[in-house]
Amino acid sequence: MSYDFDVIVVGGGPGGYVAAIRLAQLGRRVCLVEREKLGGTCLNVGCIPAKTYVKSASLLSELRRAERFGIRCEGAAAAEIDMQSLAARREGVTKQLVSGVQGLLRANGVSVRTGKARFYDRHTLSLDGEKLTAAAFVLATGSENRLPASITVEEGTEILDNAGFFALDRVPESLAILGGGVVGMEFAYVMSSFGCKVSVVEMADRVLPLSDRELADLAKKRLEKAGVRFYLNAAITGLSPCCVRFTQNGEQKELHAEKLLSALGRKPRIEGLGLEEIGLEIRDGAVCCDDTLRTNLPHIFAVGDVNGKMMLAGTASHEGIVAAENLCGACRSVDYASIPVCAYMEPEIAGVGLTEEEARARFGDEIRVGRFPLLASGRALTEGETEGLFKLITDARYGEILGVHLYGSHATEMIGELALAIQMEATVDELLHLVHPHPTLSEAVGEAAMAAKTGRAIHAL
Repeated sequence: MSYDFDVIVVGGGPGGYVAAIRLAQLGRRVCLVEREKLGGTCLNVGCIPAKTYVKSASLLSELRRAERFGIRCEGAAAAEIDMQSLAARREGVTKQLVSGVQGLLRANGVSVRTGKARFYDRHTLSLDGEKLTAAAFVLATGSENRLPASITVEEGTEILDNAGFFALDRVPESLAILGGGVVGMEFAYVMSSFGCKVSVVEMADRVLPLSDRELADLAKKRLEKAGVRFYLNAAITGLSPCCVRFTQNGEQKELHAEKLLSALGRKPRIEGLGLEEIGLEIRDGAVCCDDTLRTNLPHIFAVGDVNGKMMLAGTASHEGIVAAENLCGACRSVDYASIPVCAYMEPEIAGVGLTEEEARARFGDEIRVGRFPLLASGRALTEGETEGLFKLITDARYGEILGVHLYGSHATEMIGELALAIQMEATVDELLHLVHPHPTLSEAVGEAAMAAKTGRAIHAL
């Protein structure tokens, strides 16, 4: 049978556009379908815009404490954010990156179509009434904000999502953030730095559930020093204009704030695609696929948030490459155990592998944990940021590195080598023989390794 394309990729976010480019590089005739903007949530209202705000928050904090670094700057302590200028910068960064994606797709010969897609049959996609056929498909439709059905929302209540947050043209006096995960904590850091009174309402007994608890608690304490209030073990029951109602320790409570922001997680975007009608298996609201990204229909792959495996932009891009190569005859799988999880604030959090809790649950006392406080790091002292902790977890018998968790400046830039160590099943001895440049924060990784190996680091008591 003759098809219009070899492969149609549905969704132009970090998973979809990367898959399309890789497929084109491998000689396939590819069409990319996107209903809104290329770059998806990440480039337009997610990772990239958020990091522009994080950068401004960090610079603002640095400016306010410039005198500590021997810099005299009149009025530095009274510096404040200009939301309109910040928005203009954010839009410029996003526009440049989206334009870059467009250029890459064009240079690789990918046909790009805009419209709302729905499967007509297993090899035909209906795009706003137009029929497009393909031998294979890659689903990369991403995800959307989730608001649990158990939460009642009063009519007229404004609940900001990512897009609504970035549309703010001024800093609100107060903000209630629903959810204490990565997104909630990053926004809490940003808005508290901007001078907003921030509260975080979290159902669990902790924040940052994907991070090591010890480091997550340190990040929480840091934000509390900045004025952020946390309500843990708080089950949200209802929302009304400028008000969050929740139950905490059996007591009904209300929290009032000028703005409400939902950061309660995301759900795969599958509605309206006609997936179940063509026999695609859906489980818990996500497209089912194996670690090669192949679904129960062998010619359809699912990458990124839509498969519900690990909702991270970097993971989506990697899955896009793996799916493209498998579709072309390879047999690769994704190693989810070696994918880092990061939170961007000051200090940053980055972790890969098992947390201490997970390691103890799996191996009991047959683990060793090495810690190194950044207070003992020469580079941290020169940077004026000594609040932090590097932590390494190993198997007690063989010394295999089970997990590494960093809390400190530039932690997200350092986690890459540790992800490689986890992936290669490296041992603490191998890490100890790696010489880090001096003076750098990365030296603390070696110190944590020494503490895990011998019970004591060199430069800490």
